[in-house]
Amino acid sequence: MHDINPSSGQTPSRGLLRLVSPAGAVQEPARLEMAETHLRNLGFRVHLGAQALARVQRFAGTDAQRLRAIHDAARSRADVVMMTRGGYGLSRLLQAIDYDLLAQAIKERKQMWVGHSDFTALQLALLAKTGAVTFSGPMASYDFGENKADDITVDCFLDAVDGTLEAVGFVCDDAPRGLDVEGVLWGGNLAMVASLIGTPYLPRAKGVLFLEDVNEHPYCVERMFSQLLHAGVAQRQKAVLLGQFTAYKLSAHDAGYDLNSAVQWLRAQLKPLGVPVLTGLPFGHVRTKLTLPHGVRTRVLRDGQEVFLFFPHAHH
Repeated sequence: MHDINPSSGQTPSRGLLRLVSPAGAVQEPARLEMAETHLRNLGFRVHLGAQALARVQRFAGTDAQRLRAIHDAARSRADVVMMTRGGYGLSRLLQAIDYDLLAQAIKERKQMWVGHSDFTALQLALLAKTGAVTFSGPMASYDFGENKADDITVDCFLDAVDGTLEAVGFVCDDAPRGLDVEGVLWGGNLAMVASLIGTPYLPRAKGVLFLEDVNEHPYCVERMFSQLLHAGVAQRQKAVLLGQFTAYKLSAHDAGYDLNSAVQWLRAQLKPLGVPVLTGLPFGHVRTKLTLPHGVRTRVLRDGQEVFLFFPHAHH
């Protein structure tokens, strides 16, 4: 486990981490202050610009302010650019983002961009436009805003930062025996993936699609699954990995229909096509989450009751 106690003298310097709010306004500034403290204790020099705490309606500033914050981060000397939170707002900016600028920062200066939720829109667009690798992982307010950050979340994130993230594993009871496939790992928030179908911002990836969501009733999840099928996206994949789908509420009208029903429906559509649907990926709007290299060629292998993801070229 990584040492996060600076008094021990063992915490390595991990460079400059810049916090950006490209979507929703930060709702609890105190959580962001706590996140800054945790990140400093992990060895980062933290930069929080004034825009990160801006608010215009539900957004972290105007579209122009948030767009400028993204571009300023790419031009900066930051080693890591972390989103403060998700929400909604990046979809409004996709047509105006300088993707070459971001790709240059990522590919040439090895800048690491990390987040999840609404950040998925920017990740998908970057991958589609430039092939740049980002990281699906923790965000400042959401994941580091607690009194104590989750150990697995912290360790996996630091492995990615330090360039030692080579594999992750999780218990999975529904993976077919002998599973061993390889392809580009991509995806993220299901609503964001579905919303970009038919646009130039969705990658034409034929790989390993991972999905999660929050506040979406199972029938809405299934409807987005069906959209991926009707658009020919799901059946192009080598495997579909489902993370956590949380914070929904069933009603008496569902009469037994639940998230598992939606998952089983998707599995029934894809099984004849040889595309396995795996559940249990520790990723989503949950406390314990992996950091996943988005856009990296990945091997998915079942070993016993566990599934492993290998990232031979994930080092940024």
